[in-house]
Amino acid sequence: MDKKLLLIILDGVPYRNFRRLFGNLEGWVDSGDARVWKHRAALPSTSASCYATIHTGVTPQEHGCTGNGNVFRLKHKDVFAQTRAAGGVTGAVAHSFWSEFFNRHPFDYVRDIEYDEPDSDTINHGRFHTMTGYGLINQMTPSDVDLFATLTNLCLRHGLNYGMLHTCTLDSMGHRFFHESQEMDHACHVMDEMLAPFIPQWLAAGYEIIVTADHGQDERGHHGGRGALQQETALYYFGPAEGPPADTVIDQVQLAPTILHRLGAQAANTMKGKSFLS
Repeated sequence: MDKKLLLIILDGVPYRNFRRLFGNLEGWVDSGDARVWKHRAALPSTSASCYATIHTGVTPQEHGCTGNGNVFRLKHKDVFAQTRAAGGVTGAVAHSFWSEFFNRHPFDYVRDIEYDEPDSDTINHGRFHTMTGYGLINQMTPSDVDLFATLTNLCLRHGLNYGMLHTCTLDSMGHRFFHESQEMDHACHVMDEMLAPFIPQWLAAGYEIIVTADHGQDERGHHGGRGALQQETALYYFGPAEGPPADTVIDQVQLAPTILHRLGAQAANTMKGKSFLS
C-alpha cells in the first residue's frame, strides 16, 4: 500500500461551532486547500455507538453497540482490518473504547495502554487513554497537542498508511459548560490553534486528512438523539480527491468505505455506504 490517510475525530462538536469557531480550518476552506460538508451521525448519537459506526460502516442497530455502557469486541469487519488485509500499516491514538472495539476486550491498563504489534490484523501501533475518573469536576483528558504529537510520532517512526486520532476534550467541555458559552468558544479556538500546525506537517508527509466529529451537542450539552445539534457535525477534507456538492450531507456509514477507497483497500461486504470521495 502506497497511499496514506489520517482521520482526526474531535469528539462532540456541533456543525455550527465547527463553522463558527475553527478559524484555521475555515481559512483552509476559503483558500481552497480544504473542503467541508455536513456530516450526520448515526442513531443513537452516542459516542461509543458512533465510534463503532465510523469504522465498521454499519449502524448501531446492526453492530449492536447501543451506548457507552455496552462496549465489546465488534464482530464486523472494520477500517483497521481491511487496511491490514490490503498490506497497510495502522495506528491509533484514542480513547480505550477504540482498542476494545477493534483490538482486544476487556482493556488491560498495562498491556493495552501502549503497544506495537506489527503482525496484528487490526491496529499495529496503539496509544490509548482511559479517562478513568472522568466527571464534571475533573475531565481526565490529555492535552490535545500531546495527542497530535503522538500521532505524528507514530507516522514518522512506523510509516502508518492509516492513522486515527480521537480526543474527548470538547465533548467533555460541552457536557460541563454547554456549547453556547464563553468557555466553549475558547476551548474550540484552542483546539483549532493546537491542531493547525500539524495539518501542514501531515500534508507534507503525503497524508490525506479528514477532520470531523462523531456527533454534535445541543443547547444543554446533550447528545444521543435525533436533534440536528446532536446529530450534525462538520467534515473537513484535505487532499486531491473529488467530492460531492457543498450542500451534500455525508452519512456516517459512508466514512469507512470512503477511507478504504482512498487507501486502495477493499470495503467489506457489510459496508453498504457509498464513498463520497473519488
